[in-house]
Amino acid sequence: MSRPAAGPSVPPAAVLCGLAGWVPSRVVTNEHLARRLDTDDTWIRTRTGIHTRHVIDAGQATSDLAVEAGRRALASAGTDAVDAVVVATTTPDHPCPATAPGVAARLGLAGAAAFDIGAVCTGFVYGLASAAGLIAAEVARRVLLIGADTYSTIVDPLDRANAIIFGDGAGAVVLRAGHPDEPGAVGHFDLGSDGAHADLITVAAGGSRQRSQQGEPTREERHFAMRGREVYRHAVTRMTESARTTLSRAGWKIDDVDHFVPHQANLRILHSVADDLGLPRERCVTQVESVGNTGAASIPLALADLTVRGAVRPGDRLLLTAFGGGLTWGSCLLTWPSLPVTPQERTTP
Repeated sequence: MSRPAAGPSVPPAAVLCGLAGWVPSRVVTNEHLARRLDTDDTWIRTRTGIHTRHVIDAGQATSDLAVEAGRRALASAGTDAVDAVVVATTTPDHPCPATAPGVAARLGLAGAAAFDIGAVCTGFVYGLASAAGLIAAEVARRVLLIGADTYSTIVDPLDRANAIIFGDGAGAVVLRAGHPDEPGAVGHFDLGSDGAHADLITVAAGGSRQRSQQGEPTREERHFAMRGREVYRHAVTRMTESARTTLSRAGWKIDDVDHFVPHQANLRILHSVADDLGLPRERCVTQVESVGNTGAASIPLALADLTVRGAVRPGDRLLLTAFGGGLTWGSCLLTWPSLPVTPQERTTP
């Protein structure tokens, strides 16, 4: 008797099994900024919702924060070995080499695949998709993904518009191979970009375009620049559209979302996206008030803070969405797993 044909195998899914965040110990309050900028606490809070942010000390770099967050995420997952290390960052230690191999080596993970992702503030969501792809292709069984940025190294401290927004930090997750239906499985992605608007968020100097030209870059070219009003409009539109697309692909309704975790750009953007989605603001997870916009680190930092506060339970449904320079955007969904809550998951020292 002939045997029935085997059905198609289901590729392994990336399942969240470890989480941690880390920010530097040095706190910069709105009052500190008011001393060097023509501003005050009320003006900053009204426009951004931010009251404090953390910044690195002299001599520190993005990799230092990435290593600390990565070490804690590995401990959260109860493992000391992964097959790949992915670092999402806009502020690598050097233009060359990538930051990830050095981070892997310092974590005792030499030999693992390691690479950086440069999608600015969407980097962590792009990193989740990349890690999920590595696991689905069975290139890796376990991946350490770190979002880390030190915007204090690229933002002009005298730039009144941007110095008030950004902070430094790192957040990390460990993803393992598992089943698409189990809690913690990451899936139903939407990713996109629009390079026609690349000039909205830039650091003009330091790359091959500037280096191939004669003359030294100006102060403005060496620092981060953002056309705020246009970025606000694109951020709200793109995150809202991407979130809706992702929900549709999964067959979820907005009422199915227990926690909306957007990139922590500023409080006005987060609330605008939640309002456009028809989602109650109390379901919108925000941490930007205390750490500022930490770039690729913002979503994992917010997830770690959510966990430490005991505000998320196993089985809760999460919608993640982000927007960044490029322009880039992306969203994904996951059902929350059971993760250990330990002091190592705290986002402050």
